[in-house]
Amino acid sequence: MTTRQDIMTLARHLREAATLFIRDIGNGLLVVSHNTLALVGLAVVCVLMVFSSQANLRHKLEAATLGWLHARQEARAEAEGNILVSAGEPDAVARATAVDPRELNRQQAAVAQWISRRYRVAPEPISRLVQEAWTVGQRAKVEPTLILAIMAIESGFNPFAQSAVGAQGLMQVMTRVHDDKYEAFGGNHAAFDPVTNLRVGVQVLRECIQRAGNVEEGLRYYVGAANLAEDTGYASRVLAEHELLKSVAAGRNLPANTPARPLREASAPADHEAPQVALARTDVAR
Repeated sequence: MTTRQDIMTLARHLREAATLFIRDIGNGLLVVSHNTLALVGLAVVCVLMVFSSQANLRHKLEAATLGWLHARQEARAEAEGNILVSAGEPDAVARATAVDPRELNRQQAAVAQWISRRYRVAPEPISRLVQEAWTVGQRAKVEPTLILAIMAIESGFNPFAQSAVGAQGLMQVMTRVHDDKYEAFGGNHAAFDPVTNLRVGVQVLRECIQRAGNVEEGLRYYVGAANLAEDTGYASRVLAEHELLKSVAAGRNLPANTPARPLREASAPADHEAPQVALARTDVAR
């Protein structure tokens, strides 16, 4: 006959067996989860290594992901009847080439406001270019007002300007000649990004000045007239604008319509994009 003590002993053994069974299952699940996490981590590392070594693949995936997200955003907005929002991008302002003139120091702000009035362009994007000219000019040891003067003469601060022979952007860089310089910025289409065009243009200008030995002759190289008898007054016009900008930077209150007085009058029409000049431009420093 089974006693109460036997029943209690049997129950204790059953509890111990169940506890052991549950513990074994838990340990097994823990081991499996650890192994699974290790495999997932290894897979993630492998994927990251592949993507880090395959820039094109990474860019394609990023573009596809962004495209999918934008498509989803537009579809949701259209479903809600908001067509304008569907085309909007909240980060567009972050991509804008613009700076509040009040963020510049007094010297830069004076130059930005004067250029804005003289060339009838908005002060915010001009302020960004002035700021960049000071930063890049300091690194390249080129006067920022000379950089801005070249932009004024070359494009009138139109970032989308293009000459008949292919000079593009603010500083009218011959993109097909200096395509190697645009590689670091993603390719030749960066010629129409104002800041990129400025940086590449300054790099070309610096090389031209170093090759020529002085600024005036360097400008002749820059415009592609180093081997020609006449640069159609290009260097003189740039230097005249440069002097005006230096005066403004120094604190002089010059009217925006102050005429730039070239160092010497050009003997030929002031159009440095004449075919023979522009073709010579392909010989400038690469």
